[in-house]
Amino acid sequence: MDYREAGVDIEAGRSFVEKIRQGVESTYRPEVLGGLGGFGGFFQLPSGYKEPVLVSGTDGVGTKLKIAQAMNRHDTIGIDLVAMCVNDVLTSGAEPLFFLDYLATGKLNPQQLAEVVAGIVEGCRLSGCALLGGETAEMPGFYQLGEYDLAGFCVGIVEKSQILDGSQVNIGDVAIALASQGVHSNGFSLVRKIIETQGLDWDFRPDLLGGQSLGEVLLTPTRIYVKPVLEAIRTGIEIHGMAHITGGGLPENLPRCLKGGQSVQVYSNSWEILPIFRWLAQVGEVNARSMFDTFNMGIGFVVIVPRDRAEDTLNWFESKDIAAYRIGEVVEGTGEVLGLSY
Repeated sequence: MDYREAGVDIEAGRSFVEKIRQGVESTYRPEVLGGLGGFGGFFQLPSGYKEPVLVSGTDGVGTKLKIAQAMNRHDTIGIDLVAMCVNDVLTSGAEPLFFLDYLATGKLNPQQLAEVVAGIVEGCRLSGCALLGGETAEMPGFYQLGEYDLAGFCVGIVEKSQILDGSQVNIGDVAIALASQGVHSNGFSLVRKIIETQGLDWDFRPDLLGGQSLGEVLLTPTRIYVKPVLEAIRTGIEIHGMAHITGGGLPENLPRCLKGGQSVQVYSNSWEILPIFRWLAQVGEVNARSMFDTFNMGIGFVVIVPRDRAEDTLNWFESKDIAAYRIGEVVEGTGEVLGLSY
């Protein structure tokens, strides 16, 4: 017997590496040393920092993968993977430097997984970080044929004196919400339960979604906010805090960028709730509190700015084709989001 008879195809692995090589190397920044294929990735720290601090983040895509696999569409799920990590790192004010991925499957399908990596490459391009390396694990008997799982890891850098840790946020600061592109990468266990309970499939086209299928809408990738936010900071827009709106929605994530004794008073009906959320709430009979506790509800990222810079901030993001909304302000409190329309 040999390894191939046990279910692991080494030649397919080599073919896969060659399929992704050009895309991976296209993400390299000047600080990348060496090339694809080593035991480790080398990255030289950028110059110009007095007290550089590295910021790390890791995440996955969750059961959104089930939809990608059911739809046999694998070119966007990698964007989600990068977004979940780089948007987290961004909240501290850090610039993402490099990214690594872990990809596990039951039987390696070079074409399928090359499409996944193409999405990871695109996510790295959108965030300006290098795809420094990764690991592909072929695990027969652990995953079903056609199934795969993803995890990612990102490292960023920020000047120590410029770290956003909540201490800069003041009472009276304004919360500016940046629109999401859809469900992003959280809440898909509930999404899948709703679809299953209703006996629907991913090709179903609800009237509320304007002719698009459920699968098409739900596979819309997570928006990456890195470049417009970092550019805003570099052009002089003063940002006191940032929150990535992921699992737990606004109630859980927005308070994470505050300091003690603060809450955020949200203005109801101050932003657009996307049709997919209205459809899920209606068809799944999900109450408003559960919707806000599970989904981003149309807001993917929030920046906290001084009141006198709120208008400039709104105009900046609108100029970058990102819908932005003034959704509330920082008030005295105990770390809550007040005023949500439950």
